[in-house]
Amino acid sequence: MDYTLETSQQKEKLLKAIYTLQLKSIATFQTASPLLSSQQGMGMVTHHHVHQLADKTKSLCRDLDNIKNLLHYCQDDLVRQIPNPTGSRYGGVSGIHCSLEGSIYMTAEAAPWVHVLSSTGKTLQSLPCRQTGMESGTFLPEDVTVTRTGMVAVADMINGAVWVFNPHTSPSKGEWIKIRKVGSPRGIGVDSTGKILVADYAQGQVHSFALDRAFKTSNVRSVPNLQGPRYISPAPNGGFVISEECGDVKVFTSSHQLVCSLGSKYGHQFGNPAGVCVDVEGSIVVADEQRRTVHLFPESGAPVCLVSTGLRRPAGVACSSFGHLFVADTGENCVKVFKYHVRPRQPLGTL
Repeated sequence: MDYTLETSQQKEKLLKAIYTLQLKSIATFQTASPLLSSQQGMGMVTHHHVHQLADKTKSLCRDLDNIKNLLHYCQDDLVRQIPNPTGSRYGGVSGIHCSLEGSIYMTAEAAPWVHVLSSTGKTLQSLPCRQTGMESGTFLPEDVTVTRTGMVAVADMINGAVWVFNPHTSPSKGEWIKIRKVGSPRGIGVDSTGKILVADYAQGQVHSFALDRAFKTSNVRSVPNLQGPRYISPAPNGGFVISEECGDVKVFTSSHQLVCSLGSKYGHQFGNPAGVCVDVEGSIVVADEQRRTVHLFPESGAPVCLVSTGLRRPAGVACSSFGHLFVADTGENCVKVFKYHVRPRQPLGTL
């Protein structure tokens, strides 16, 4: 059978099945609602019938969510590769952040730089990680984020510090300011309220704190009892998502209460979860360093594998508002850009 014809038949069959469910559910509701309202009991319907239908409905809704997600997302659609501007002299790309405007902020293992790139990979700015007057000269950023005021912030695991780049100071190129000492900061992010989030790897904690215009920290809070926290990302509700080395990925509320672990909620087995991020639709994206994959965990439905092949050692991940997924592949020392959203085509003649 011709592939195009077979695909067309499958599309028609799927749409017909969904439409049939819609018609049947509407017709049954229109019949059942007035009958249930007009009588004291439930006719010949028993509790068993109700529970059976409720269970089947849950299962069917899950199936429909899965179909919707599998249509909405795509797999292994590599758009481009962005090489590490630092080259191969240092370690591979590890930390990555994507701004709302689409700029990419990148760090690499053992490289005293933060590179700012366009979404196509053009270098816009390179910030040398050197503090004015510092004897040893440079420091090595582990991960990178951007504050609500547009300043670059990094985690420096070797020196146990969090740095923020102030572009407004003298000399004209700006300078790095050490804003806080942390045991072993590995991942860094900024939550929806503007607080800085830091994953403290050795201490097994996540710290959050506010930063004022004078670069003073306040409202310091910590979440303990984590197992090797690595990468961190803000969640839409003001909370955060944190990956644990060789463990799970956990979701917390804005009040630092545990919501769930993705492994338990979705029945998913991680190898070694690394980079995490949350896209504009609220879905959580996780890179698995051991399994060399990237999965998306939607609010409804089963996990979707966005990248199943072509990664050597995935680390940080970031999503743009334009439907692109950025994966820092430390093993190949580059950022791989994937299209992961399927957008419906606009009919001809529409705006």
